[in-house]
This record gives sequence, C-alpha cells and structure tokens, in this order.
Amino acid sequence: MTAGPPIEDVHFADAPQMNTSIPGPKSKKLLERQREVDTSAVSYPRSVPIALDEGRGATLRDVDGNVFLDFFAGIGVLNVGHSNPHVLDAVNAQTEKLVHTIDFPTEARIEFIERLNDIAPSGLKDHNKVVFGGPSGSDAIEGSIKLAKHNTGRNAMMAFEGSYHGGTAGALTLTGGRKYKQGYDPLLPDVRHVPYPYPLRERGNADTENARAVCPAPNCCGDLSCGRALERVQAAVEDPYAGQEKPAAIWVEPIQGEGGVVVPPAGFLQGLRDIADDNDVMLIFDEIQSGFGRTGEWWAAEWHGVAPDAMTMAKGIGGAGLPLGAMMYHEDYDTWGPGGHIGTFRGNIPAMRGGIAAIDYIESHGLLDHAVELGEYIRGRLREADNDHLAEVRGQGCFIGAEFVDGEGKPSKEAKGMVKDIQTYCYERGVLVWTAGRQGTVLRLLPSLVMTHEQAERGLDIIVEAIEAQVD
Repeated sequence: MTAGPPIEDVHFADAPQMNTSIPGPKSKKLLERQREVDTSAVSYPRSVPIALDEGRGATLRDVDGNVFLDFFAGIGVLNVGHSNPHVLDAVNAQTEKLVHTIDFPTEARIEFIERLNDIAPSGLKDHNKVVFGGPSGSDAIEGSIKLAKHNTGRNAMMAFEGSYHGGTAGALTLTGGRKYKQGYDPLLPDVRHVPYPYPLRERGNADTENARAVCPAPNCCGDLSCGRALERVQAAVEDPYAGQEKPAAIWVEPIQGEGGVVVPPAGFLQGLRDIADDNDVMLIFDEIQSGFGRTGEWWAAEWHGVAPDAMTMAKGIGGAGLPLGAMMYHEDYDTWGPGGHIGTFRGNIPAMRGGIAAIDYIESHGLLDHAVELGEYIRGRLREADNDHLAEVRGQGCFIGAEFVDGEGKPSKEAKGMVKDIQTYCYERGVLVWTAGRQGTVLRLLPSLVMTHEQAERGLDIIVEAIEAQVD
C-alpha cells in the first residue's frame, strides 16, 4: 500500500509565484528585527533576504506571500519535502504520546534501528549497531572520533582537503575549510588533511599510464587525481617518517558537499578501503549530506560498492526536519560500556518516527529511482546553458553542482561573483539555489526527492536563464 499522497499533491500550487520584489515589506521588517536581536553569526538571510512563513514539498512561501521553488531543501535536510503529510502524521501522533526518552527502549526507537538496518549498505547490513548521541551531524562525527580512538588505541586522525564535517571541536578539526575554524585552531591534535581527488582541477586527469605509476590501488581506475590522492594517503599512513602516528581512522565524504559537490573517481573509495584494511585503520564515511536517498541510493557510497567500518548520519533521517544525529558501525566495534557514548537528546522519538515514515514514503513512491532521473534531467539542462564560464556540471541524483571559472579557467573572485549573481537572479524570480566550493564558485542544488519533473523544468528555465545572463 502506498504511504501518503503522491508527490504531485504535497506542494503549493503554481510555484514560483511572486507578489512583491525581494525582499518584500514584511520580510524587510522581520530581517531588521533579526539584525537587532539575533546573533551576528546568522548567515543565510545575508545571501537570500527573505523571511519564511510556510513550506510544502519542494515549495516555500515567505511572509509576503511569495512562493518559491526550493532547490536547497534546508541544506539537504528535507529529502521528502517540507511538511510531508505522511511524515507529519507519524511525528504528531508520537508527540502527543511521548517525546523525550533518553535511551529507554520504545517501539519507535527499536523500529527505527531495524529500518535503518533494512537500508544499510552491504557490509553493515545485519552486522551493525546504531548509536544516537545528539541532535546534529556534528554530534555523530564526535561519536565516530570516540569510536575510532577507543577501538584502535590511537589518537591521530586523517581527513581531506575540501571537507566539511561539522561545527563542534572534533568535527571542526576534521573539516578542511579554514574559514570555519579561523581563530580556533588547534582544536584537536594530530589531524592530517590530505588531497581529495578533484578531476576538474587536475588537467589531464585521464592519464591512465601516469595514474597507474603512482596509484597504490591494484585495480587503478586510471584517473590521475585519484591515483595521486591515494598515493598521498598511503604515504601518510605507512611512511614511518610521515611525522605522526598511524591514524585511528580515515574520515571521508563519499561526495564532498560544502567543498563543491565533488564526486570522486570510480576507484577512490575502494582504494581507501584497501589502504585501511592493510593497515588496521578504520574507514568512516560521512553520509550526513549525501545519504538517506539523496543520490538515488540510500547511501552515496553504494554507487561504488564500498562499505565503511562506520557511517555518520543526520539531516534527512529526522524525516520532517527534526534534529537527529546517528552513527551506524560494524558490530565488531561495539566495545563501549554503558554510557560509553551519551547525549541528553539521544531519545528524540518523534524524529525517529519521522525517519521511519520518511523511509516508508521514499520506498512506496519509488523516490530513489525518481532522484536518479530528476538529477539526470537537471544536470542535462545545466550543461545546455550557453556560458563559457561554466566549467563542469557534476553530481549524483539530487546532489548537484555546477562550477564556474573566470576567463583564464580559474576559480577566482570573478567566478565567485558570477555564482552570487546567479543566486540573486534566481531568488528574485522565485527559485532558491545555493553556493558551495572552496572558492565559492559552485552553484549547489539539493532539491527534495519529491520535486516533480514539471517543477524542475520551471525552475531550470529560470536557473539556465540566470546562467546565460552572466555571459560577457
């Protein structure tokens, strides 16, 4: 039986629909009130100056009555859309009964763990444990740091340039972006960042012969950026003069999100798996943004057929946007004693009910296949845009990036300004898009899996128009 209404029925009709200029008068008043009372750390309204009122599916309405097509979904949180009726029914029914349970057993908690096992990647399925430590992805990363250090007895850690793992101390230490931790380093000691393969930035990336000359992977994929990255990882792990002890674990995003929707070459994750296995190092996948169906598989790493030792989750797993962070790890690493990993809000059972309902909705409406088809359509439309500064369109499923460069082919301030202008052009016409990338030169699209083809077509008409308006 189908769970909930069809995806065509979960949105505001006739989006985009603009009644005022942006920001409208009511938005201006709320934005001004926010500036007076809220923290200076607020960032999103600085880029898109609107005040929100209500959301439905892949659409958002601001306080002035303007209706937007939402290609951002709360940074990839709302995989089944804003206020999905099937999910909200489950959440509200639970909220009326019981909300906060720490880690006492409840039907909601046990069923959610069982459903996560049902969709677990090969290698973890039926051989995993799940721990809830707190409400955010950062909490899940903190738990993974503790898990790795506890099980290996080592303190060193390895992560990647271009990465983003969260805003708490450990997660921020693993994060590659300097702007997020400027003035706070060092946070945790003994963390090394190594290059993440970035084919666009590696000119001549299909140099198979040279790739095989440096790549430690036995089945080299022939991508030079991949070979060089794996060579650096292996050297950092195995070289006795590398400058630090062998790491407890390697943390990696199967697709880098904040770093620019960078999709690694085919052999990269398997190469990491091989290096980790050869050296008794844990391999931990950060699926916080790339997981829970966003790419058209439940977990992005499934496209590569590689299983981690542990996997962090958050964002979409709360179903309706409710905060919930979790980690799934292989049962062999379940060596904690009681209270070995804790957090007051590890019993947010309305969020768990939301996660169960979201899994039901995704499965019963075929949204994994839909995400693949929708993503292919969106990337195809972007590639048709007439703008020589559009260097590459990439992604998987509904995880999409379009990178821009200047006239010399570089990710400069000029290219960053172009992306910002595209974003402004779009939101003024009722389409919400976002940015990413090490230099801010990537247009990032994270539409809900419930976005219809018709909505995507209307939105891409405006997005492509915005891209082509930037032509010199």
